[in-house]
This record gives sequence, C-alpha cells and structure tokens, in this order.
Amino acid sequence: MADDQTTDDQTTVVADENEQSEPQKLKLNVEVSTIGPCRKHVRVTVARESLDDIEAEVSDRFAGEAQVPGFRVGHVPMALIRKRFRKELNEQVKQRVLMQSLEQLAEENSLDPINEPRLDLDAIDIPEDGDFEYEFDIEVRPEFSLPDYKGLKIERPVKEIGDDDVDAHLAKYLEQFGQMTPVEEPARAGDFVTLDIQFEHDGEVVNSLREQTIRIRPTLRFADGELTGFDKLMVGAKAGDSREAKLKVSIEADSVPLRGADITAKLNVLDVKRLETRELTDDFLARIGMNSEEEVRKLVRSSLERQVKYTQRQSCRSQVLGQITESADWELPEELVQRQVQNAMRREILEMQQAGFGSEEILARRNELQQKSLTMTRRNLKEHFVLDRIAEAENLAVSQDDLNSEIVLMAVQSGENPRRVRSRLQKSGMIENLEAQIRERKAVDVILEHATFKDVPMPAPAGEDVVSVQASICPMPEASESEAESDAGAED
Repeated sequence: MADDQTTDDQTTVVADENEQSEPQKLKLNVEVSTIGPCRKHVRVTVARESLDDIEAEVSDRFAGEAQVPGFRVGHVPMALIRKRFRKELNEQVKQRVLMQSLEQLAEENSLDPINEPRLDLDAIDIPEDGDFEYEFDIEVRPEFSLPDYKGLKIERPVKEIGDDDVDAHLAKYLEQFGQMTPVEEPARAGDFVTLDIQFEHDGEVVNSLREQTIRIRPTLRFADGELTGFDKLMVGAKAGDSREAKLKVSIEADSVPLRGADITAKLNVLDVKRLETRELTDDFLARIGMNSEEEVRKLVRSSLERQVKYTQRQSCRSQVLGQITESADWELPEELVQRQVQNAMRREILEMQQAGFGSEEILARRNELQQKSLTMTRRNLKEHFVLDRIAEAENLAVSQDDLNSEIVLMAVQSGENPRRVRSRLQKSGMIENLEAQIRERKAVDVILEHATFKDVPMPAPAGEDVVSVQASICPMPEASESEAESDAGAED
C-alpha cells in the first residue's frame, strides 16, 4: 500500500507540473469596432484577478533568482523583493500581461491582422488597483465572399518564334556590345543624343538633368511622365542645337504638388552618336563563352520562348484577376497602399528578371509602372488578398524546394552564385516577396487548370517605340537604404 501511495503522489506531482506549464487563460473583455477600410480599433480589459495571478507568478520566480546582500538566493523576504525590484517586477508583469493577452486575443477573435498591433509600451502602465485596460488600432485583411474561380473563359495569346524574331533579338543583343561613335551630321532615328534637360513649371525650374545619353525613339519615358514625339523632336538635331517640348507629370508622381502639372522641357544637344554593332566573329563568340553562331541563336530562341510564356502568363493572369476581382469593390487604407508601392514595383521587376528580360525592357516597364504606381498597387493588393484566400481554400503552400528552385533559376539567368542571390533577396526583404509570388502563382495555376482557353495572336511588343531613362521630371525623394539595395539588385 505504501508503494501504491508513493506512486499516486508522484503522479499527482507530475500532473501539477504539467498544469503549471500551461498558463491559465486570462479573464479578458475584448471590444472590436470598425474605424475605416481594413482597420479595427481594439479595446482589451484584463480582470484584476488575472493581473494578481501573473504578478504572484512573476514575483515568485524573481524571488527564486534575485541576489540581495545579506540573504541567500531564494530566501529574500517577498516584501523586500517587491520594494527593491519594483520597477523590474512591473516591467516583467506588463510584458507578460501584454504578450499573453495578445496571444489569447488572436486565438479567440478572428481579426486576421495584416501586421502587428502598434502599441506604445512606454505609455502603458499596470494599475495598482482595478482592472487593466489598453487599446490599439490594427490593419486587418478585407472581408469579402470568395468569387467563383473555376470555369473561367480566358483568351491565351500565342506566338511561334521564327527566324526573323531570332534575327531581330540577336541584333538587339549585339547592340549591347556595340561602339558609339560621335557624328557631325544631323541625328536620325535610332541614333543617340547626349542632352542637358531643364524642366520648368510656370517659369520656374523644377529639375535639371545633365549629360543624359538617350536613344532617339518615338516616346521618351521618365519615372513620372512621358515625352511623346521625341523622335520627331530630335531627328535633324546637331550638337549645339536646342529643342523645347511640353509634357505632363503623372497624376501619381511622388511629387504631390506637381501631380498632373504641365511642364516645359528644354533640351540642349551636346553631341550626336551612332552605334556600330558588333559582328559574331570567332573572337567575340569566345568572349561571351559560345562556340558557334548556331549556339547563340539557340540561346536567343530559348530566351524568346521564355518571354512568350511570361507574356502568356501575364495576359492570362490579368484576365483571371480581372474576372475574380470584378466584385472587389472594398476599399483599402491609403497608408497601406502607400507602404506597398515600392514592394509592388520590386515584385514586378523580380518576375521580369525571372523571365529573362534585359535591363532596357525592365527599366521601361519600371518607369511605366512608376507613373501609375498608386493605381497599380491598389489593384495588386486586391489581387493578393483574393489569391491568398484561394490559396488558403486550396491548401497551397510554398516549400523550401520551391524557393530553392526559383533562386537557382534566377542565379542561372543572372550568372551569379545561388547563395549570393539568396543573400541579396534576404537582405533587401524580397525573399518574402518571392514566397508570396510563388504562392499566388500556384493559386493562378489552380484557376487556369479549370479554365477554358481560346488561342489568339499575341500582339507585337511596344517596347521598340519607347526609350526609358532612370530619372524623373520632378526631383525624386531620397530612397531608403533597402530600396536602393533592391534597385541595385534589379539592375545587375
């Protein structure tokens, strides 16, 4: 019997220890109210009884570890502990109450937050008597009914890559290695002009660009506006000539006071250069690591086919998202949109890098997106929330293998070590973008698996008519360090 009693006592002790390892639930009263699009105000009240329990636990643990002269560790009177270490005890109690109440709040209330609640810890104090109250605002995911995303009708653009396409792309590729030579004769379409550009609004200079070397094409695209008819303006110009043109600042430019403003651009021609394209000689083939012209053409064809797939995917994705977000008439917080502008831009550039587009095409697309960044970001955020819900409904997840495969592919295309690519993505915060991108792509793939397709001819790309410069009409705000690093990565 004695042995049985001992066993029962040991079992009781183990059970008590297990119960103590699980913190008791707090007595909470939670009030949640809507204060705007995707925004909630939360008021939390923690009952005095729960506060006393936590204070007792923290004090007991503190008493077992505190060192006070004249007393052995673990034998310091509790009254002395509470007097001598009052500030430290209050801080630990506050952290414990906040952490436990927020965790319990998340478990018991379906807030579905986008980010962590903003709490001013220095302004929060646990009262000596009565209940403890604190409140905060939080951004949450929008509430909406998931649309029917299976059985959509999609037009899929198709294109067969022919020899003419390979010739044109190869010529464009060789231009990267060409030599620009100054010419005395008037500029013609396709030449390069070096310009000093001064932008004026109501007679005042708002920005100046120095020694910009720009190819003569129909449209000159800045980050916050476009100059159409640039080719007609510059054809026939020579060094020393001046030209003047009118253009309008994008209504979504970073410079709020100049959004939609009419600007006068004064262009002074410093010189005119003509491009002499390289030939595919044996020496040049060896320089780029190729053995024959046929091998180069094969690589070019592969790149073009990959770009066709990208265009197909983007077109199908756009139609899919247009249909499933047609009823997404809910609003988004303006602060959330503003914060996500650069994030959305980086994701778009990341996709183009993955598809093998060159720096010229990426810069043109970036400037195009920059001019309508707020509209694009609102649309992208709505698409993200809908696709995220679909991924959740379909139990879609991103594995480490998915991430590794994507990083290896990007490394191959950029000629870098995969470890370096991963490091850059992590440092710039884009690894999360990549993961979200893969998850959304999986959601789109599920939709496409159940879609009905109609093949249509792929429209010709408009990129040949546009030349882009990495500059703005209005002065650009200074980029944060992370954005600068991300932009540098996009240009590599």
